[in-house]
Amino acid sequence: MASILRFRKLCYVEPVKFQSFQPQKIDKKEETVATEAKTALEKNEKRNKRQPKEWSCINSCCWVIGYLCTTWWLLLVLFNCLPATFPGFQVLESPGTRLKLEGLTALHPVVLVPGIVTGGLELWEGKPCAEGLFRKRLWGGSFTELFKKNQIWFTLSNPLSIVPLCLLEHLALHNETGLDPPGIRLRAVPGLVAADYFAPGYFVWAVLIENLAKIGYEGKNMHMAAYDWRLSFQNTEIRDQTLSRLKSQIELMYVTNGYMKVVVVPHSMGVIYFLHFLKWVETPPPMGGGGGPGWCAKHIKAIMNIGPVFLGVPKAVSNLFSAEAKDVASLRAMDPGVLDSEILRLQALEHVMRVTRTWDSIASLLPKGGETIWGNLDWSPEEGHACDLSKKRYSQASAGDKDTNDSDVKMGFHVKESKYGRIISFGKETLQLSSSQLPSVDTKEFLGTRTNKNTNSACGGEVWTEYDEMCRETIPKIAENKPYTARTVLDLLRFVAPKMMQRVESHLSYGIADNLDDPKYNRYKYWSNPLETKLPDAPDIEIYCSYGVGIPTERSYIYKLSPNDKCKSIPFRIDSSVDGDEDSCLRGGVYLTDGDETVPVISAGFMCAKGWRGRTRFNPSGIATYIREYRHKPPASLLEGRGLESGAHVDILGNFALIEDVLRVAAGATGAEIGGDRVYSDIFRMSDRVNLRL
Repeated sequence: MASILRFRKLCYVEPVKFQSFQPQKIDKKEETVATEAKTALEKNEKRNKRQPKEWSCINSCCWVIGYLCTTWWLLLVLFNCLPATFPGFQVLESPGTRLKLEGLTALHPVVLVPGIVTGGLELWEGKPCAEGLFRKRLWGGSFTELFKKNQIWFTLSNPLSIVPLCLLEHLALHNETGLDPPGIRLRAVPGLVAADYFAPGYFVWAVLIENLAKIGYEGKNMHMAAYDWRLSFQNTEIRDQTLSRLKSQIELMYVTNGYMKVVVVPHSMGVIYFLHFLKWVETPPPMGGGGGPGWCAKHIKAIMNIGPVFLGVPKAVSNLFSAEAKDVASLRAMDPGVLDSEILRLQALEHVMRVTRTWDSIASLLPKGGETIWGNLDWSPEEGHACDLSKKRYSQASAGDKDTNDSDVKMGFHVKESKYGRIISFGKETLQLSSSQLPSVDTKEFLGTRTNKNTNSACGGEVWTEYDEMCRETIPKIAENKPYTARTVLDLLRFVAPKMMQRVESHLSYGIADNLDDPKYNRYKYWSNPLETKLPDAPDIEIYCSYGVGIPTERSYIYKLSPNDKCKSIPFRIDSSVDGDEDSCLRGGVYLTDGDETVPVISAGFMCAKGWRGRTRFNPSGIATYIREYRHKPPASLLEGRGLESGAHVDILGNFALIEDVLRVAAGATGAEIGGDRVYSDIFRMSDRVNLRL
């Protein structure tokens, strides 16, 4: 076998050509050059292997999102792994534990009414992009179901993940009806899990629910009145019969808990949602629930409104006008490319506006009461407010002790004038002019220019927002040194978004009733406005206005024309470059006042301070009202989470003092027994400045 292999090797070896019997000499210089060339070639190959590929914007976005998600989950895991106590750090005893030791037990059934965006929404019918997500949460919860592998793809024409666009498509409502668009059904998640946490680690009602459970509450005497917060209030009844189910639930809890009246705890927009319910439940069918005039007096003990938005918020104006708020304007100022990137074609704010303008809930938060409540071109109830809260000396005022309250807070006022009544102004110079020097606001002069033939034809294709249907020549006229008050800003919205306002104003109203006995106020569009409806005839009910103070809160805005005049873009934006003097309330194009970071004090406290105080035409039976303010105190360390004494709009639901008040009232205490009014702000002074006929 070995001989055969040797034979094959000899046959296939190439014959050697003998040129000389002497060995061939190799030039040393040639050998050196060849070696150097070989070494250089190897280095180039290694360098090419190590050189990274071209970095794109998509890679950057993916890495940023990855870093944010990883950091969030690491912090969440770290927080959950921390021990309950640290040496030298004393954890405050929860109100539920402490009150249980005092002997407090569950007495009155409790109904929790969540506000806007905090309630979960689950999918019951959707488009192909949402296949496999049946009864999964599209809003609230972990949001992880949205990012399945088979639902993320990119194209060269639109380098954007389909997930956000698919989500926005399902969250949007029908532009004309305000109900479900064809082929899509999102419904509110039922039960306490609907709004206990908005996302993992971010509580909403969870802390209050846990403390209620410690004194004996459970599913049979505690209920979360979940509803689709996107809809107008009457549409929640038309589509889902939510108001009817809430009425039945309260009646059931009343009977099964020994005929004890119910304590209702609404939050944020849930406050005016339940105000709508109070009128609906006693109104005869088919418009109302048919409970009769005595239903509220029979079934309800107290209404503890948390972070109430009785008279609306200026934030709703900026949201509908430019899809902005102070934080968005600040982000845009720091990095304009984040929200307006032409490379990524994000147009994030345009997509947000496209969706939120279909939600009647946003419009329900527009300022109510016009110039009487919010001020005019030269006046507002907050005039002289001190923005440096460290200079303001807060003190506690007893119930009805208005003189003490006023004298104590005088140090918090400056003589410096602020134009709070001008909710939208174009240009800082507009603020320095008196009303006599300003051009009059008359949106009717623009109406003739807003026709289909004048629509900017260059945009073409699908209409995203009603700005796409506006004549571009009209846009600069809106911004010609014209300030808009709470009255004229509604005219402005009617002009820039007529279809939206036509739909909205069939369900909502923003005025002040001249005669509440007029039959027209029996229509449901007036029921969520406390200035156009009466409280029920139930003198034994107690109404609380509980809210945070001490946080700068958005009150009015300075706008400018957007430098981006391309199609499908928002033509206006907050001018974040505008700042006031050192002691001015103007910061980053936004005038700030006292509040809970979302709701100004005048909106949260006016009805309890004046509108419903005693027997008035809005409160004919003299229902007792109490103001319970909670001064904001930021967390001292990370171990306190979002703060045990926070006054922020959502974080206040974890405020121990607020939780104690809710538990005591639910256990049978009255407003007088928990201390009556507790006031730190200037709400009584502001209310006295409002010239409203009571």
